[in-house]
Amino acid sequence: MKQKKTRVAIQGIKASFHEEAAFKFFGKDIETIECNSFKQTCESLENKQSDFVIMAIENSIAGSLLPNYTLIREYNFAIVGEVYLPIQLHLMALPGVKFEDIKFATSHPIAIRQCVDFFDDFPNIQVIESNDTAACAKRIKEEQLTDTVAIANTLAAELYGLNIIERRIESNKKNYTRFLVLKKDKTDDLAEINKASICFQVGNHVGALSKVLNIFAEQDVNLTKIQSMPVLGKRNEYYFYVDMEWTNNEQYDKAIRQTLKYTVNFNIMGEYMRNDKV
Repeated sequence: MKQKKTRVAIQGIKASFHEEAAFKFFGKDIETIECNSFKQTCESLENKQSDFVIMAIENSIAGSLLPNYTLIREYNFAIVGEVYLPIQLHLMALPGVKFEDIKFATSHPIAIRQCVDFFDDFPNIQVIESNDTAACAKRIKEEQLTDTVAIANTLAAELYGLNIIERRIESNKKNYTRFLVLKKDKTDDLAEINKASICFQVGNHVGALSKVLNIFAEQDVNLTKIQSMPVLGKRNEYYFYVDMEWTNNEQYDKAIRQTLKYTVNFNIMGEYMRNDKV
């Protein structure tokens, strides 16, 4: 009997950075489920049309994708892994198109933001935002656009038969995006974990947040990221999203137990293995 492939929902289409990140985490023997939006990826997982979602959460240049924190919390999915993907952005066009022929460049807004220094030098090129990097490459191929380039990765150039006419146009060559791997239900296998993502609220009084953060410091739990987001419709109330790493599970467990005393709406969004591969 043929084994069923793992189904991974991605925002965008094949050859997008999300698919590249999925390949890096799961290997290439998977079925990618193309979705038009991050919310649609969550709906796919919620309705069991996919087994996992791979979702960008932050970029080293463009910053955090704040709406995605809300999606993960509202759907109550479990974070079961992470991927760090170096982002290499190239200009690609139909074979035979020269740089001087270009009038338009199109890509996802975040990809465009990562290439502003390049386009500052070419004000004659009109930059147009689109919903997906790979979809821009696909459109150039399908519509045979000879005056337009896409900003995308090498996977897109290979899949849609485009020539790369300018390589590595991103402003920061150490540019990377962190992706989270989401599953519908939390796993019970906690044998090998050294990283967690949690969410909580604290009271609006002096020292409330620092009290919680000091608990982790006292237990040698390293906080690698803190992200705050307003609670919708509530003045001066915030969700705090915190990523943490540790070497001693007992100290982590103790820190979590103590934190529960000083927080509300506390949620462990995921416990997983830290990914050091960039």
